[in-house]
Amino acid sequence: MIPQTSLMRRLLRQWESPPTWLALFLCLAWAQSRLLPILPSGPGPRIAGAVLIASGLVLFALALAEFRRHRTTVLPREAPQSFITGGIYQWSRNPIYLADAVILSGAALRWDGAALLLVPVFMWIIRNRFIEGEETGLRAMFGAEFDAYARRVRRWI
Repeated sequence: MIPQTSLMRRLLRQWESPPTWLALFLCLAWAQSRLLPILPSGPGPRIAGAVLIASGLVLFALALAEFRRHRTTVLPREAPQSFITGGIYQWSRNPIYLADAVILSGAALRWDGAALLLVPVFMWIIRNRFIEGEETGLRAMFGAEFDAYARRVRRWI
């Protein structure tokens, strides 16, 4: 039998993942659009939203392809086996998190543009709960190489 504290830690660790935060914010955006619709929705925002969602998925796939090509982990709290600076990573230090923000933006546009206000909140949480710690770890592992990369490539875009 698993001790309760161990189970609680595992559940909290599951919660502390970027996909969970994205799912939560997608649910908030959807709920806002259904319970408190503010902006009228038409074909323009729906099409723009679909384009953003598709763009986010492509960005996500490009980033995952780099992880696979370099045979390193995609999990935020695990130590990477290599430092990725090529491909999509030459334009953004965090293309997966950027993809999440783009997907959330697209969904907000499709459902009710007022939910776009959630996007900066989502990005703030992701930066504070994940990115800053990941960058500290990369700096510790790769030192000057990471610092040079961080000076050259922006965090988001």
